[in-house]
Amino acid sequence: MISLFGKSEPTLLDRLKQSVSKTRTELSARVEHLLTGNRPVDPELLKQLESALLSADIGVRTTKEVLASLREQVNEHKIDDAEQLKQELKRQIVKILVAPAANSSGGVSSAPVSQAAAGAPRVIFVIGVNGTGKTTTIGKLANRLKKEGASVMLCAADTFRAAAIEQLEIWARRSGVEIIKQKSGADPSAVIFDALSAARSRSADVVIVDTAGRLHTKSNLMAELDKMKRTATKVVPGAPHDVLLVLDATTGQNGLNQAREFWSHAGVTGIVLTKLDGTAKGGIVVAIARELNLPIRFVGTGEQIDDLVPFDAQTYVNSLFD
Repeated sequence: MISLFGKSEPTLLDRLKQSVSKTRTELSARVEHLLTGNRPVDPELLKQLESALLSADIGVRTTKEVLASLREQVNEHKIDDAEQLKQELKRQIVKILVAPAANSSGGVSSAPVSQAAAGAPRVIFVIGVNGTGKTTTIGKLANRLKKEGASVMLCAADTFRAAAIEQLEIWARRSGVEIIKQKSGADPSAVIFDALSAARSRSADVVIVDTAGRLHTKSNLMAELDKMKRTATKVVPGAPHDVLLVLDATTGQNGLNQAREFWSHAGVTGIVLTKLDGTAKGGIVVAIARELNLPIRFVGTGEQIDDLVPFDAQTYVNSLFD
């Protein structure tokens, strides 16, 4: 069985540790300072812990909920020392991160390629604002799926930005997959129609659709995205099976605002987080999962074609704190 969202690889922990090194330095160093030794678990300690979580961009709402749970357990004498507090903090964050995937109940956002309709490809729309690493992510994802044994086709539906098609062609060559394109300025829905028709006739397993980078505040571009999705459904019933939103981790809370708007307008099924290695605000992962109930599917760990790893909640939390 070809798994679209495969299990963690042996090197995942090391790669995630490298990616979240800045966040780990910011968060773990402060937490370790607070929760090391025989310091009593008192209101002042919890207040300082709250400040440390907020500094990592975990978010006000999520931080307050986590701290409320910790305070309750301290008051009930279920937590008596700093090490217990740290372990419970980790458990709380893991719980937040795994909830969105669990709530999807095996729906389209986590279904394997082989569950697409017989003779039809699995269709993945990739969306986001310009500059997040969207096209790069598509190339990495195509490479990953091909290595898992899928036949992959790229659809160049970003017809507005002059260099978008050329950039996608470069990634298609790097990953060794076919690309369907038209001239710059063509109707994106027409490109999708051609790509999905070709994918059906050639029995492709997966089609990854590159969409124009669009600001979440532009209603006309959001309406165009709806048209593209309707076209996809006409050619492949049930498509798109996934809508992956690419977010730049360095944008912190602004990334959460972007995710919120795309989620409400574009039916996002999962997040790909890029540039995690460039920010001390990696706690945004937790805020997205808690506030939007959206699973983090992949994390970009660098610039190379293999630098895209499946997100694993326990591994991520371990990489932050251990």
